[in-house]
Amino acid sequence: MTNNVFGNIKKLNKYGSEYWSARDLMLPLGYVGWRNFESAIEKAMQACSNSGQVVLDHFVGVNKMIKIATATEKETERSIDDYDLSRYACYLIAQNGDPRKEEIALAQTYFAIQTRKQEVQEQLIEDGKRIYLRNEMKMHNKNLAKAASEAGVINHANFQDFGYMGLYSGMRQRDIHKNKKLAKNEGILDHMGSEELAANLFRATQTEAKLKREVVFGQDKANKTHFEVGKKVRQTIRELGGTMPEKLPVAENITKSKIRLKKDVRLL
Repeated sequence: MTNNVFGNIKKLNKYGSEYWSARDLMLPLGYVGWRNFESAIEKAMQACSNSGQVVLDHFVGVNKMIKIATATEKETERSIDDYDLSRYACYLIAQNGDPRKEEIALAQTYFAIQTRKQEVQEQLIEDGKRIYLRNEMKMHNKNLAKAASEAGVINHANFQDFGYMGLYSGMRQRDIHKNKKLAKNEGILDHMGSEELAANLFRATQTEAKLKREVVFGQDKANKTHFEVGKKVRQTIRELGGTMPEKLPVAENITKSKIRLKKDVRLL
């Protein structure tokens, strides 16, 4: 048996996401009976829950129809239990098996390597999104500052704080910096993930547009406009069931994302 057997039985759903049928996985893992394999699946589900993952994201119980021959040699169908398994689910099932068995050892190796490859790929995608959005923030912060100046803003730091206060429920830039537990010389934008950067980019672009569209003038009116836009973005995130920006994980310095992407490009 080779590791390719696990790749050969991999399936894709209508969204292009990969999954494995538990029934297809059972024999390559060395299980003969479904009852014993289902016991292994239940142990893996418990391990999934203990790791803080949502079990239903990785183990989806399904019923499938199979053809069987009857005593009269006519084919009929009956329903059987099955699971659609994510790569992570397959990895957990293999990890809960006996590594002395060749089938289990091969599965552990295959799914560990594939899981690591996926993690690396997802990290590179996030790195690319962060770098793009951070560059967009630089450009649109300049555009916003210009629009604010044209609106009569003198105290730009205070104007910027009002936008953050709207989006971060009253938190100023210094409060966000403290909340992220950053060093004095570290900028908050350099430690935002793509989701948080995207929320701030939307705040900046929409504030710039509103200042121009409504011909806002005066420091107080501009501050209020920035606050209202930030608050509206926050409300939208809440309505969509998203995580509030101050609750999102603190990302490592974006310099590390740039280094990873440069290394990846050199390997191509």
